[in-house]
Amino acid sequence: MAAPRGPAQMAAPHGPQPNQPHGPPSGQPNGAPSGQSVRERWLAMPPDARQNFQRNAQLWMQMTPEQRNLMRQRETTRRQIMTRDADAAVRDSGLQLNPQERARFESRYIQERRKVEQSLRKQIETERQKEIPALIQQLRKEFQLDELGKSPGKSAASPK
Repeated sequence: MAAPRGPAQMAAPHGPQPNQPHGPPSGQPNGAPSGQSVRERWLAMPPDARQNFQRNAQLWMQMTPEQRNLMRQRETTRRQIMTRDADAAVRDSGLQLNPQERARFESRYIQERRKVEQSLRKQIETERQKEIPALIQQLRKEFQLDELGKSPGKSAASPK
């Protein structure tokens, strides 16, 4: 199955924004905190998080059912990998934790890992942006040389 084009690609989970809370506050289970309505949670979100949510919801609505299923599968796979890695981190730590401590450890591992991954994505994007102008210049030179060699009436001296 080919990767979807258009809105589906843009709606791929990009992780939380930097300096934004990730997941539920420590000590709270996944899902809505007790006594807090969806409206209250919405109002508690920072404006940029609300905007991101709305954009993603619009993109989701534009997807075909096939694209939505692909996104669900990707998210399920991502969560399985993260859970497996969190389990490995608990084992590698050598700590003997009760179930509640283990859940807190895994939650913190996932939270911190998201921060690391976000930071790495930022670094890669920064490096990419630094290198793109030189790449464009290199390609411009290559294609200008190709055009000169193809132009009628010009000497077809090959630079190679």
